[in-house]
Amino acid sequence: MKQDDVERKCIVTGQVLPKEKLLRFTATPEKLIVPDFKKKLPGKGIYVTNSKTVLQKAIEKNLFAKAAKGKARPADGLAEMVEHLLTKRALDAVSLARKAGDLVTGMDKVTDVLKRGQAAFVLEASDAGDDGHQRIVLAAQGLKIWRLFTTEELDKALNKVNTVHSAFKRGETARMVQNEFEKLADFLNS
Repeated sequence: MKQDDVERKCIVTGQVLPKEKLLRFTATPEKLIVPDFKKKLPGKGIYVTNSKTVLQKAIEKNLFAKAAKGKARPADGLAEMVEHLLTKRALDAVSLARKAGDLVTGMDKVTDVLKRGQAAFVLEASDAGDDGHQRIVLAAQGLKIWRLFTTEELDKALNKVNTVHSAFKRGETARMVQNEFEKLADFLNS
């Protein structure tokens, strides 16, 4: 694969980064800038570093119009739209892991998988209690513990009740979920 097939330049920072570290946008025929993460929409891709702060700069400074070489303007609520899409993709990945049998839920099952060394990482509800959190930290023994979603969001994604602790079994599915979590976390935290 050629170098220019895997890297693109951010319209805000000017940095050339791997496409996985960027958000892709395109202009609709009506000249609205919209997310195009799946590269399905017609038109040239416009890339912004995967960061809410950087995206907001692109919106505020109208950098999309310059990149689109015309009077393009960001869709209303573009930053919120991106956050929603990244959150949905991450929660869909959690649901997929459950369907594949690569996700266990519940404190006892999670600690068991952790003790056996079968877990790639842990997902804990952001509104988990301190006592449960401390038990998971001890059982995880240094494994990554993600806290991206509330119990309500996890319940909805998994069609369960009171989903607070989950562990992802090692494998390809866990790597895919980890990628989606990293994209969401990078967007929110930078």
